[in-house]
Amino acid sequence: MKKQKSSCCPGKARYLSGKRIMPKAISKDTGIVSLIDNLDAYNGGRLRAACHLLRDRYAKKDVTIGLSLAGALTPAGLGPSAIIPLMNHGFVDWIVATGANMYHDMHFALNLPMFRGSHTVDDKDLRHKGVTRIYDILFDYEDVLMETDRVLREILVQPEFQKEMGTREFYHLLGRVLDRYEKAKKLGQVSILAAAYRNGIPVFTSSPGDSTIGMNVAGVELLAEAMGMLDKFKLKINPSIDVNDSTAIVLNAKNYEKGKTGVILIGGGSPKNFMLQTEPQIQEVLMIPEVGQDYDINITDARPDTGGLSGAPPSEAASWGKIDPTKLDETVTAYLDVTMALPLMVAYAIQTTKPKKLKRLYDRGPELRRKLTESYLANNKEIKKLKGLIAKLGA
Repeated sequence: MKKQKSSCCPGKARYLSGKRIMPKAISKDTGIVSLIDNLDAYNGGRLRAACHLLRDRYAKKDVTIGLSLAGALTPAGLGPSAIIPLMNHGFVDWIVATGANMYHDMHFALNLPMFRGSHTVDDKDLRHKGVTRIYDILFDYEDVLMETDRVLREILVQPEFQKEMGTREFYHLLGRVLDRYEKAKKLGQVSILAAAYRNGIPVFTSSPGDSTIGMNVAGVELLAEAMGMLDKFKLKINPSIDVNDSTAIVLNAKNYEKGKTGVILIGGGSPKNFMLQTEPQIQEVLMIPEVGQDYDINITDARPDTGGLSGAPPSEAASWGKIDPTKLDETVTAYLDVTMALPLMVAYAIQTTKPKKLKRLYDRGPELRRKLTESYLANNKEIKKLKGLIAKLGA
């Protein structure tokens, strides 16, 4: 008797509609693309999904892409190996990074070496011998850290830095200097900030005081104050400028250019939040109608159940208005080591997509700021009350 198909479970086929798990054997001819396409489950499957999202969604010309960088990524060499190639491929339109990442990025432009080492070393002996360690990366305290500080201080007192600015403008000016160092030393493209300068990519740091760059700004200011020369050293980093300039990027992409936005969140922490808070800033604070980022790729090793933002999944972000809740099926969280996942993702994107035209959003800063202001004034229902409160400041 012929066996009949069961009709007692309508919708069952939807759950069994995925590609059958029957991967091809890895051989000496297996390339990056076929290797990743062959990953079926667990975080391998999530890496595959992230790569496919890059290929199928982020590759479109109307998608504005933000990249956040947390953790000691530049000391590990991910700038020259992965991040700069992704920038040059047109898959990075704006960046939020820790100040520490941008500080260590300077070592590469200045040709100050860092070395492969071991994490099983005597740290007391390292300190005695003047060697600094970031897990298994080793470098000379005097010849790398102190030399970078010396060069940085010389840069900070240059005339173009004597003004109040956000990190967006600060890093553009610093990138211009580092671009000259790269070329003078014939290093090739090794500095993220230099590449950002060349490509017109705005770079932000949400907590500029929390790095050796911020420490040196504070140190020079302290000395200028002691010398009675604060009227000469005028560099001030104003985070409020960055909040508005980063928000203007997202608003322009969504409301003015009628495009889409995607984020690549490498690690978590403050850079992740600063990148995602652009949507609550638009919706909650500026009261401009919006729905959230369209695409989201998270690469993290943080757990979600501890309540930290580093491990918070896109679904939680949707409750804040950070991610469009109707687009959660086009988000991916992969719990992977960034130093392994990011190079694979970049290789996959470069090998499966055409380069995108650079949007050069830094060059459009004043235009985007104007659009943000116009939308704020036109949409904010409490604008009259706010104007009244601000007017009282001058009373």
